[in-house]
Amino acid sequence: MNTTLKPAYAKTNDAIDFQTNPNDYRHWRLSFDGRVARLALDVDETAGLTPGYELKLNSYDLGVDIELYDALQRLRFEHPEVGAVIITSANERIFCAGANIKMLGLSSHAHKVNFCKFTNETRNSIEDASEFSGQKYLCAVNGPCAGGGYELALACDHISMIDDGATTVSLPELPLLGVLPGTGGLTRLVDKRWVRRDRADYFSCTEEGVRGERAVEWNLVDEIIPASKFDEVIAARALAASAQSDRPDSEPGIVLDNLERTFSQDSLSYPNVDIVIDRKLRTATITISAPSEKPESDLESIKRAGSQFWAFAFARQLDDAILHLRANEDQIGTWLFKTKGAIEHVEQIDAILMEFSADWFIREVTLYLKRVLKRLDVTSRTLISAIEPGSCFVGTLLEVALACDQVFMLEGEYEGNLLPPAQVSFSKMNFGPLPMVNGITRLSSRFLANPDHCDDLKGRIGERLEAEAADAAGIATFTPDDIDWDDEIRISLESRASFSPDALTGLEANLRFAGPETLESKIFARLSAWQNWVFQRPNAVGDQGALVLYGSGSRPNYNKQRV
Repeated sequence: MNTTLKPAYAKTNDAIDFQTNPNDYRHWRLSFDGRVARLALDVDETAGLTPGYELKLNSYDLGVDIELYDALQRLRFEHPEVGAVIITSANERIFCAGANIKMLGLSSHAHKVNFCKFTNETRNSIEDASEFSGQKYLCAVNGPCAGGGYELALACDHISMIDDGATTVSLPELPLLGVLPGTGGLTRLVDKRWVRRDRADYFSCTEEGVRGERAVEWNLVDEIIPASKFDEVIAARALAASAQSDRPDSEPGIVLDNLERTFSQDSLSYPNVDIVIDRKLRTATITISAPSEKPESDLESIKRAGSQFWAFAFARQLDDAILHLRANEDQIGTWLFKTKGAIEHVEQIDAILMEFSADWFIREVTLYLKRVLKRLDVTSRTLISAIEPGSCFVGTLLEVALACDQVFMLEGEYEGNLLPPAQVSFSKMNFGPLPMVNGITRLSSRFLANPDHCDDLKGRIGERLEAEAADAAGIATFTPDDIDWDDEIRISLESRASFSPDALTGLEANLRFAGPETLESKIFARLSAWQNWVFQRPNAVGDQGALVLYGSGSRPNYNKQRV
């Protein structure tokens, strides 16, 4: 049975689509003036993802953020000339009221959590562009800015607020809804903007928010600007920021072609990524294919290939597949990763990424690979890799295995199979360009107790490791032979399917991010975890909970026990 996905602002009973393009935007206006782009929020109240609510006051749902994510990707790849982006509102009376409260009240727990996670990842991609892509983000708050709207502002490099006597910034989730700001607000207040703890506490406990000079004094915004000068000052700041960018101002961009995808009831196929679902085992087998031919090695040919350049194409396909499985297949709790194809072709791709790392397009591809792998890391699914004869877990694709909770690698060969034994290999991509949310590589996270071991492995770049050597190097978890291989994999998948999904989510998330904390890791491992818990509590979502009763005229009836 074939499944047709609807546009991003629509939802069927079965599927949410994360693919869109500017021609289909219902909520954002994207415009350009030389080196400066402008993203203006102009939410269509009638275009919610599901029926039952209106997106009033520039409030947003997942569909609004899907468009924002698409716009961010296009700004990075299709518009190399853009060095600064202004995020503002097309509505002069409101900047953004945050996540739509009616939508949250009607949504399942799973949808709320997935919504917050995707929104978090989108906000983080803004900061990634600011730090690594030479694309600074300025937020022009030209009306009341609440909740998720202020969290969007917090993701930007500079926040300017109009001084009109009415505009405030606020995080009113606790007093109004009995929940927390869900997309990094609390973390960014104290870890990014360094707002004093007592002031942050007051700010997060008041419905009214803060305006004017106090907002500047408390570092909630960077400046207030009189309404008569607002547009002029914002334009000047954006122009100055764009002048500092190292992005090329005369090169053509890389067009993001529509993804080729084929859906059926139990499968999803892209040119380089295939997914087969076993509903009995609650498992998705995800097979990534290496380039079928030796890749072009000159930069001009790579840019002509554009979105078909393998590293970029594979990243886009895996990104879409992850989002699809998260949102539309929440009963599929285990993802089994396999690869196939020529190891040398993946090694050549990695060599290209390293050789031309200073080029804007290659830089963006590498940064995108980094973000997709981070999305995999923070996905609440059991991740297992199966390294078999014919696999190509090398370099960038080895990162997929290193992201997994367990790694199976077959020792020897399949009887009667002419393929050589399974092998893994390191490339320079394993030692820096693709860090996790904790800021260090997956190898460093794996060998925290022995950092010298990572240096030893770096000296083995290009060496092909079969199962025994990979086991000794600490890469493989188990190395069954061909007699036991199928049974070992089956037993692992069956045991995973028998466990509590809630406990597994907590287990995996706690074990994946050893080592240092960063703003990103705090958002996903701390704030998101608590929000997940709060979203299930009766004080928020019970019959008398604040989120359910908001707007009804009735006050919530809280259980006053502190747990």
